[in-house]
Amino acid sequence: MTRYVRNMRGYGPNAPHAAWPNGAKIAVQFVLNYEEGAENCVLHGDAASEAFLSDIPGAAQWPGQRHWNMESIYEYGARAGFWRLHRLFTGANIPVTIYGVAQALARNPEQVAAMKAADWEIASHGLKWVEHKDMPEAEERAAIAEAVRLHTEVVGERPRGWYTGRCSENTVRLVAEEGGFDYISDTYDDDLPYWLEVEDRDQLIIPYTLEANDMRFATAPGWVTGQDFYTYLKDAFDVLYAEGEDGAPKMMSIGLHCRLVGRPGKLAALKQFISYIQGFDGVWTPRRLEIAKHWQTTHPAARMERPSQMDKARFIERFGCIFEHSPWIAERAFELELGPAHDCAAGVHNALCRMFRSASEEERLGVLLAHPDLAGKLAAAGRLTTESTSEQASAGLDMLTDAEREKFTALNSNYVAKHGFPFIIAVRDHTKASIMAAFETRIANDSDVEFAEACRQVERIAEFRLLDVLP
Repeated sequence: MTRYVRNMRGYGPNAPHAAWPNGAKIAVQFVLNYEEGAENCVLHGDAASEAFLSDIPGAAQWPGQRHWNMESIYEYGARAGFWRLHRLFTGANIPVTIYGVAQALARNPEQVAAMKAADWEIASHGLKWVEHKDMPEAEERAAIAEAVRLHTEVVGERPRGWYTGRCSENTVRLVAEEGGFDYISDTYDDDLPYWLEVEDRDQLIIPYTLEANDMRFATAPGWVTGQDFYTYLKDAFDVLYAEGEDGAPKMMSIGLHCRLVGRPGKLAALKQFISYIQGFDGVWTPRRLEIAKHWQTTHPAARMERPSQMDKARFIERFGCIFEHSPWIAERAFELELGPAHDCAAGVHNALCRMFRSASEEERLGVLLAHPDLAGKLAAAGRLTTESTSEQASAGLDMLTDAEREKFTALNSNYVAKHGFPFIIAVRDHTKASIMAAFETRIANDSDVEFAEACRQVERIAEFRLLDVLP
C-alpha cells in the first residue's frame, strides 16, 4: 500500500464562496517583506554574504567575506524604501501585513515603531533570512521557537501569522505543531485560504504568491520596468474581480520588498495599481490576519473521513458495495497509490474503475452477473441490495403495471438468453420509458458490444453510488 501526500485536488470544482465582508468581490492583500538586517552576512555569523533578491546582476555568495554592495542594497530598503512604502500605504489608508524576519525587526526599532503606529500586522518571516532546506528538523524547530521568542520581545506581542519563504519540507508541519499561529502562508497552491490537518490540529493556510511579487524585478524572467509590474497586477486583478462579479470571490496576494519596489522607478507602478483598484466597488484590502479571522468564522474547519487515510477493513466496508456484490474491487483499489485526490467521489470512482477495467474478462463477467434483473424476481421479493432498491425505485420500476412487469420479464429472459448476463443500465440517468426503449434497442446488439456497454453502465452506477456518500 502506498499513499501520495501531495494534494492536487484542493477544493476541486466546487470552491466555497468566500463571503468576504460587505459582499466584497475580491480581497487584495499587500505583504511587505521586511528582511533588511537578517540576510546572510558574516557580521550575522553566517558563512557567506547574501546573493538573493537584489539588483546586482548574477549575484553570488562571497564565502567568508562581507559583500559591501549587497549590504548597501539591503540597507537602502531599510533607510529609504521602507519609508517611501510607509508613506504610500498610510496615505492610501491601506493596511499591510509585514513578513518580519525576527533579527531584522530587532535591528530596526524605528521601522517597527512605525509599523505598529500604522496598525500594520507584523507576522513572522522566521528567525533569519536564510535557506532552510538543509536544516535538520530539530534545528529548524528550535529556530521557529527562537523566532517567536525574539519577535515577541521586540514587537511586544507574538506573531499570529507565519511565512518562511526559503522553507524546508518540514517547515509547515513544524510551524503548525508550534500551535500558536492563526495562519501559515508557506504555500502558493490556491486563490483561497484552506484548512490543513496536521495530526490533531486544523491549521489554516493562506496561500502566498511568487508571481504577483516585486521579486520578479530581481529574477529572470521578470519585470524590466515598473509598467511590466503594473500590467501584470492589473491583469490579475481584472480576472479575479470578474470572477467575484460572477459569484466566485477570490483573494489576491501581492508580495513586496523594501529594497525592490521601494526604489522610485518601481514604486510608480505600485502607486498606479493602488489608484486603479480604488476606482472599483467591492474591493477589500485587509491585513492577512483579518482574512484568517474571517475564514475561521465563516468557513470553520470540518474534518471528514478520508478514503486515503482509511485502513483496509474500513475501506472495504465503505466501498465494497459500490460494485454490486464485488468487494474484491475495493480490496484491490486500496493497494493503489491513493492520496488527497482520492478523498472525493471522483477519486474513489477512478480507483475502483481502474481495478474493474484491469480485471480479467471472467472477473468482469462475474460483476455483471452479480447485478439483478430490472424489476425482476429479486425486486418483487424485496431481496435487492439497499443501493439497487433505491436505484430501481428512482425510475419507478417498483411501481409497474402488470403489463409493464410482464414486458420487463420477457425482455430480461430474452436478453440473458442472448448475451449471458442481465441487462444493466444506470437507471438514474433515465425514466421508465427511456429504460424500456434502451432495453429494446440494446437487446439486438452483438454480445461483445453489449458486454462493453454493460461494463460502462456498471461504472456509471458506481459513480452515482459514490456521489451519495462522498463530496
